[in-house]
Amino acid sequence: MYRNAMKDLIAWKDSPRRKPLIVNGARQVGKTWLVRSFGVNHFDAIAHIVFLNNEEMQRAFEGSLDPERLLMLIGAATGTNPRDGKTLVFFDEIQECPRAIASLKMFCEQRPDIPIIAAGSLLGVALNRSKGGGRGVSWPVGKVDYLDLHPMTFDEFVRARENDMLADLLLQGDFDMIDALFERLIDLLRTYLFVGGMPEAVQEYADTGDFSSVRSIQQRLLSDYEYDFAKHAESPLEVERIRQTWHSVPVQLARESDLKRFSYASISEGGRGRDYRDAIAWLADAGLVTKVPRVSKPGIPLTGYADETYFKLYLLDVGLLGAATRLDAHVIIEGNRLFTEYKGVYAEQYICQQLKAAGMVPYYWSADGKQSKGEVDFLVERGGMPLPIEVKADENVAGGSLAAFVKRYEINQAVRFSLREFVDQGWLTNVPLYAANVFLRNMRSF
Repeated sequence: MYRNAMKDLIAWKDSPRRKPLIVNGARQVGKTWLVRSFGVNHFDAIAHIVFLNNEEMQRAFEGSLDPERLLMLIGAATGTNPRDGKTLVFFDEIQECPRAIASLKMFCEQRPDIPIIAAGSLLGVALNRSKGGGRGVSWPVGKVDYLDLHPMTFDEFVRARENDMLADLLLQGDFDMIDALFERLIDLLRTYLFVGGMPEAVQEYADTGDFSSVRSIQQRLLSDYEYDFAKHAESPLEVERIRQTWHSVPVQLARESDLKRFSYASISEGGRGRDYRDAIAWLADAGLVTKVPRVSKPGIPLTGYADETYFKLYLLDVGLLGAATRLDAHVIIEGNRLFTEYKGVYAEQYICQQLKAAGMVPYYWSADGKQSKGEVDFLVERGGMPLPIEVKADENVAGGSLAAFVKRYEINQAVRFSLREFVDQGWLTNVPLYAANVFLRNMRSF
C-alpha cells in the first residue's frame, strides 16, 4: 500500500532544518504503518516505543528529560543504537505520555541530529487542553515539525487496487488521456465512495473484494471511536454529549433538505450551542469531524469573515459515513444513484476529504436568505485569493448560485466538481470528481 505522505517524510528526512516530527491524525488512518514503512526503507533500524499500556516506558519519562539519558533507555528497551543518527526513533501513541511530548523540545535543542517521529491519534485534544489549562501537556511550541495524515485519497485507493498506471495517469493531469478512461474511473469512484479511505477497509477490499467484510470493519471503527469518548473525555456528561453529537452528524448530513448547516437543536430536543459546542470541538480536535464555517463574504483571509454561528460538519471518511447511514452496497451498480443519494451528500463528503488531504481549510458561503438566496458548497484560499467550489453529484450542472456569486464578488476563477469531463471555461474549470484530489494538489500546474 502506498501513501502520498511518504514523499513528505522523505523531504523531512533530507531537510537541513529538520526538527522532531509529529504525525497527527485520527485513529486508524495509517500513522503507525506509514512511519514504520518509512523507517524500514530509509534507516538502518527503528527504535519503536509504543506508549499505550507501556507503564515501564512511561515511568522512564517521569525522570529527567535529558536526551542522553532517554536515548540510553530507548536503546536498552528496543535493542538498537538510537544515538547513531541512522536509527529512526519512533514514539507511537505519544498522547499516552505527556512527558514524552515535552521531551521533543529537549531533543530539538540538544540532539537535532537524532531523527525522531512521534505519532498520536488524540494530539489535537491534548494540545487544546494544554492551551486551556487542562491536563497539563507542555507542548514543544516552535520545536517540532508537523504532518497531518488523513484517510486514503482516491488516487491512493486506485493504486491499492493495483492500478499503478491509472494512478500515475491521474497524477500527471493529462485530461485528454484521463477522460478516455472515464467509465473505468467512475466505476472505481463508486467503489471508493462505499469503501472509503480507511486503510484497513481498503486493504480488506483489495484482498477479498467483499463489501460485507468492508462494512464490518467500518462498523467496528465507528464503535472504537465511541470507546475513545469514554476513555478520554473528562466527565460522563462530556462523554454523552460527544456521543450524541457524533451520532447526529451523519443523520443531519443525510437529511433530505436544502439546508445543510448543522443544527444544535437536531442533536437533542432543546439542544443549544452552549451544551454541545465543546463536544463539537472535541470531535474536531480528534480528527473525527471537519467543521466548515460559513463566511459572510469572500474576503481574505477567509477566517476573518467566518461566522461561527453557522457551520457544516462532515465525517472524516466517506466510507464511515456510508456505514453510519447504512448505505447498501447495491447502490454501487445502480448507475449514478450513489452520487445523488441524499442530495449528493456522499459527493460533498468526498470533496471535503480531498480538500483536507490537499492541506486546504474549507469554508462555505450562503446568502442571508432575506434579500438574496444561494449557497456555494466550499470556499478555500488559493494563491491569496478566494476560490469558490461547487459540487455537482451528476452530469446535470444547471444552477445559478456559483455564477451569481462570482459575478457579485468579481471573482476570476471558480471550480466545479461533477460527473462531467474536464472543461476549462476560463472563469470556471469543470473537473471530474475522480480527479479532485490530484487537481487540488497540483492546481498551479493545470
